Amino acid sequence: MDVLSVCNHKGGTGKTTTAIHVAAALGLSGWSVLVIDLDPQGFLTRTMDVEEPRSDASVAKLFEPSVSLDTIPVRHLSGFDLLPSSSTLTKRMRDLNKPTDVLWVREVLQNSSLEYDLVLFDTAAAVTVYSLNALVASEHVLIPVLPEYQAIVGAEQTFQTIELVENKLNPRLQSRNFLLTQVDARKRIHRTYQEYLRTKYGDSVLDSVIRTSTSLAESREGGTTVFDHDSSARGAQDYANATDELTQRLRSVQKSSQEASPVPDDSIEAEDVPLPDEVLDS
Repeated sequence: MDVLSVCNHKGGTGKTTTAIHVAAALGLSGWSVLVIDLDPQGFLTRTMDVEEPRSDASVAKLFEPSVSLDTIPVRHLSGFDLLPSSSTLTKRMRDLNKPTDVLWVREVLQNSSLEYDLVLFDTAAAVTVYSLNALVASEHVLIPVLPEYQAIVGAEQTFQTIELVENKLNPRLQSRNFLLTQVDARKRIHRTYQEYLRTKYGDSVLDSVIRTSTSLAESREGGTTVFDHDSSARGAQDYANATDELTQRLRSVQKSSQEASPVPDDSIEAEDVPLPDEVLDS
């Protein structure tokens, strides 16, 4: 089972739209996908027109002792299953202040008998205990980025956070990719920042890009995916292409991992785990 986080510390980059459509595209390709909405604001949950569930039927349940992911009900949507968010996450954040509280989700996944091909996390546009939980549990990260200044800065900060998590908490977090979103090739600034990102990060930037598309906004307003709204639209084509490329990269990483020596899975001691504030200050 592969585990992928979709994250960017800057909002407005198409992060949630990307999480939804990568999951849906994989589902159309025959993958079984579980999306876990770890954003306390629950934008993905609301975008898919899913009402906020009871706390015990939401992602908040993952942060309770001795919980099993296998027993939490999921919503079956078009192309993927969803473990929805809950406003309870915001209330519980103040209680998740121990260093080891970034390990909850990893432990739950490791103890689960669910057989999905991929678990995909959508995270908040910030470094929180929940986004760190996602990164600690993941093997892969996808960073959607708009080719403009503030979004590029947020993407680079996200990249630095991922490196820190890999070095201190999760040595398996070795696959990270940028996906350019909302690209308008007519804009010089978009061409300039695309070139900057590709020059600096090379193969870490997907060749595929997501162009500006009214079909994505229309499908979002309808609580569905662009594949259901209009499978021939530009947005559908772009996300299908990007997901195909991402899939090839995931399989390449998986093959390399199988051929390489196993990564030690030493237990992490509490004093080794940085708190979210320490990650922000690093």
